[in-house]
Amino acid sequence: SNRGQIMQDSKSATKLRELETQLIALNNEIEKVRAEQIPVEVENYKFQTLSGEVALMDLFGQREQLMLIHNMGSGCPFCTLWADGINGHLPHMESVLSVVLVSHESPEYQRKFAIDRGWRFNLASHGGGKYIKDQCVFGQADNYPGAGVYRKEGDKIMRLNRAAFGGGDQFNAFYGLMSLADFDSDAWQPQYHYDQK
Repeated sequence: SNRGQIMQDSKSATKLRELETQLIALNNEIEKVRAEQIPVEVENYKFQTLSGEVALMDLFGQREQLMLIHNMGSGCPFCTLWADGINGHLPHMESVLSVVLVSHESPEYQRKFAIDRGWRFNLASHGGGKYIKDQCVFGQADNYPGAGVYRKEGDKIMRLNRAAFGGGDQFNAFYGLMSLADFDSDAWQPQYHYDQK
């Protein structure tokens, strides 16, 4: 009956609001716990850029904090989806800290891919070496997506937080927005370019 359908729709809407409220509370709790993390000193790792070798300390620029986006490079359409979204937030982020996208690819290839994507990131290559092996969330992985945030303390560099990127995380608005639509995320694959129909 129509009344039964209305009651079912109301129950579903109520359940959805409850879950969304729980998710907001959980995200707020995650933020608090991240803020309580004890900073860990890291070494002044070396990277390659189009201008030559630079050290981690150089990537801070004039800021006291630095976020490194760990990107798997041009071969990963999912990493590209995450970076496309972060690129949109970049001016807001850079009002607070320096942001550099790092991957294993050469600086020349990074720049070529960034131009194709319209990315505005500062770029550096870790070459799959010591930095990513030490700082990857999963330890000793040479190519895994995520981010790390560092702070300068005199001549020391302290890691404040790090996180992996993956489906359902807090770092990609695409999936949350698309959950409002009739969209099967399991059946969908991001592309670098889409045919406009």
